[in-house]
Amino acid sequence: MTSRRRLQFVQGQVAWMLASLVVLTIVGSLSLELFFVLSLIGFLVIVELTSPIAVSPEWRRRLPWFIAVGLLVFGYIVIRRILEILPEGVI
Repeated sequence: MTSRRRLQFVQGQVAWMLASLVVLTIVGSLSLELFFVLSLIGFLVIVELTSPIAVSPEWRRRLPWFIAVGLLVFGYIVIRRILEILPEGVI
């Protein structure tokens, strides 16, 4: 059975991602990279806003793995963008 807190967490993440998708579409900047970065920011904010004070449920103990993978992908995106900006022959 899904706990109420976990359901709120998932609903918050889905709402954030849908709102990001709508805003990116409206401003004409929809790309997979921007959507991923905004989704990661939303995920990190929701993790912090919903963190319990005393006891951490089992499902929250697995969140650092998702955070680590998200940050690795974010680092890859940043490095790729930097390499696109640098002129030829610098690296």
